[in-house]
Amino acid sequence: MSSAITLDALSKHFPGQSTAAVQQVSLAIEPGEIFVVMGLSGSGKSTLLRMINGLIQPSSGSVAVRGQNLSDLSKGDLNRLRRRAMAMVFQSFALFPQRSVLDNAAFGLEVAGLPKAKRLAPAKRALERVGLGAQLHLKPAQLSGGMQQRVGLARALALDPPILLMDEAFSALDPLIRRDMQDLLLDLQAEQRRTVVFISHDLDEAIRIGDRIALMQSGQVLQCGTPLELLTAPASPEVQAFFKGVDRGSVLNLEQILEPCPQTLVLPDGADPAERAHQQLCFALNPSGQFLGILSPQDGWIHADAAGTLDSKSLVNDAISAVAQNRWPTPVLDHQRRLLGVVTPRRLLETLREGV
Repeated sequence: MSSAITLDALSKHFPGQSTAAVQQVSLAIEPGEIFVVMGLSGSGKSTLLRMINGLIQPSSGSVAVRGQNLSDLSKGDLNRLRRRAMAMVFQSFALFPQRSVLDNAAFGLEVAGLPKAKRLAPAKRALERVGLGAQLHLKPAQLSGGMQQRVGLARALALDPPILLMDEAFSALDPLIRRDMQDLLLDLQAEQRRTVVFISHDLDEAIRIGDRIALMQSGQVLQCGTPLELLTAPASPEVQAFFKGVDRGSVLNLEQILEPCPQTLVLPDGADPAERAHQQLCFALNPSGQFLGILSPQDGWIHADAAGTLDSKSLVNDAISAVAQNRWPTPVLDHQRRLLGVVTPRRLLETLREGV
């Protein structure tokens, strides 16, 4: 499948500025991914987003959306592409105070020319999906900030766009509401995968929601990759410094920090583990490598269901409680319940303190 959005040597220089706001940016944003563009204020990330949807014309380079080069489109064709393929969610909510929640959510469909009878139903469905089904007839002033942003998100979702552009969409919200909105975005993405370009200056947010992150500074992309790649293999001292304070436990999963099993024992099918001598801790497997349980000198036979196993894709932070409660190294399994290795409390502490 071709890229949803392709940026080729994209640059923008505003009159009166000594340096370019965006400098020679080339990126391929894939269908169905949440692609986060992040950096401090003035890094060029919002200018980049506005070139993606054609609100700002590049000084050089090109933007292609779903295979169409924006510079080749007439104004009418560009507007039709925006209505058909892209929707925006803004930081400022951008709601009409005199309109009801329902009418605000239906506004994009109104602009697209749909009659009222046809635009209210999808707007209502979108509002119900973001948890505002009971607030359809309220005005924006009657809602909290988090609810207002849900209306803004519903307005975009009502268009059913394949591409969702979000410009600092959650940055005006307090931390708890902001996390709720991140959860909602991830839930929506799990239900129906859209290409999401998300602008943020918050590193924790970028790591939590981003499939990939492009880190910008002074109009340039310092590095683009998965959160794990940027954290564990920074391309420059600047990237390393930016990620220095990151909570590694929210990025690394158990597969990246595994230790070998102390000792394993393959049991024939039908064998009774309780009859086996267990002078030392031993991890029992069937002939296919699937985990059966633990033979422990202190506790005897511990069946797999009681052994506190963890999935290899679990984040380190999510594993802390289980690892701390086990009196033995915690078995880590793949999706077929094969034993990959173990994790110990010491290994968790080393990871959180120093990294892999």
